[in-house]
Amino acid sequence: MIGRMLVTMLVLAAVAAPPAVAKSTEAKGTEAETAARAAATAGTASAGSAGTATAGGASTARGGAGSAVTATAGASTAKGGAGTPGTSAPAKCNPRRGTTSIGESWAQRRLSLPEVWELTKGAGVTVAVVDSGVDTRHPQLRRARSIDLTATGARDCLGHGTAVAGIIAAAEIKGVPFTGVAPQAKLISIKQTSDGTGDVGRLAAAIVRAAELGADVINVSVQAGDQADLRDAVAYALAMDAVVVAAAGNVQKEDGTPAPAYPAAYEGVLSVGAAGPDGARADSSNAVTPVSVLAPGRNVTSTWAGRTYREDLEGTSFAAPYVAGVVALVRARHPGLDNVRVRRRVELTADGGAGAGTGAGMVNPLLAVSAILPSEQVALAPRLAAPLPGNVVRPAPPEDSRAVSISIWVALGALVVGVLVTVAGIAIPMGRRRGWRPGTIDRQT
Repeated sequence: MIGRMLVTMLVLAAVAAPPAVAKSTEAKGTEAETAARAAATAGTASAGSAGTATAGGASTARGGAGSAVTATAGASTAKGGAGTPGTSAPAKCNPRRGTTSIGESWAQRRLSLPEVWELTKGAGVTVAVVDSGVDTRHPQLRRARSIDLTATGARDCLGHGTAVAGIIAAAEIKGVPFTGVAPQAKLISIKQTSDGTGDVGRLAAAIVRAAELGADVINVSVQAGDQADLRDAVAYALAMDAVVVAAAGNVQKEDGTPAPAYPAAYEGVLSVGAAGPDGARADSSNAVTPVSVLAPGRNVTSTWAGRTYREDLEGTSFAAPYVAGVVALVRARHPGLDNVRVRRRVELTADGGAGAGTGAGMVNPLLAVSAILPSEQVALAPRLAAPLPGNVVRPAPPEDSRAVSISIWVALGALVVGVLVTVAGIAIPMGRRRGWRPGTIDRQT
């Protein structure tokens, strides 16, 4: 009896012990840094890359201190601590309330999207959104395809993935002043988190799944620590010719100094920092992560769960999808370019950066789509013409001596006839005048 009581007390104590907490980046200041440290050390990936992102409520990841959380695609449990099973199902599905009334987005004006749409709207390009799911009931996102790797259903309980998807490819609707960057691109939602955090293994599996489905662009508005499986997943996606676009994030080390966010910091990834309406880097944007370009990341408008909208989104989570949308436009306009040249084109046509964490500066969709880059014009020597076959030029026919003789005699006959006609033309008139009498010769003595 005493033994059972002791075991019961130990179990209750273990359950009551506070788990390692990784909050979505809706929290600010110290809470955000704590969440980032928990994600980096516990092997978790948090949705909402930097600044004041949008996922609502705190979410937890259970496990011993510093233990790596592991999972497989489609699994609903996570292992941690002493092997105690956990569940990835959210305690509730209650995203923050959105609005049904919105104005024109400053980002849409800044990027001159209506001018770009005269050239392309991204038709034929597939963009995968690795995030918290997408609310396909939203009238501008009904064409999105949903895949759930969390075993919690495809529903977006945070709103984060719905906002990211809307920035990329929200369909055009008459009377609605908001439209995605590439409104005719195809969307695939791959849900890798249900509560704002997730394990890196599932994030890696989601990236691999996106590549296997043939995604031309993979948007990862998620920050995580560097792990081998995540690194390998990104390498696989790049090898499959996908352009991987990731948020630069706001990861913090234990001592509070900025640290690179992954997968944005991996070689070959198009890393995106956040900027405000003035084009300058937002304070929330990580300046340590290598940044390729900036995109709007303050006071951003987009679609939201519950068939609504938000106009106050902030963070590199929402800057990355702007660039993913631009990449979709480029791939639609220049289908012959591989992922490396697409990434270079986006970087080379940006507005120019100034200072750490700005990369090549604000992304410029119109130039990215329309610019003629000398580096893409490869000068090739003309191919040598193939030798002509022997039967192309016919040999000269042998000389026909009979025809030549006839021609000569005909020519001589014509000449004689001509002479006779000339003589006759002179002699006959003279004979008529003399009455055809022979002429006389006067002799002088």
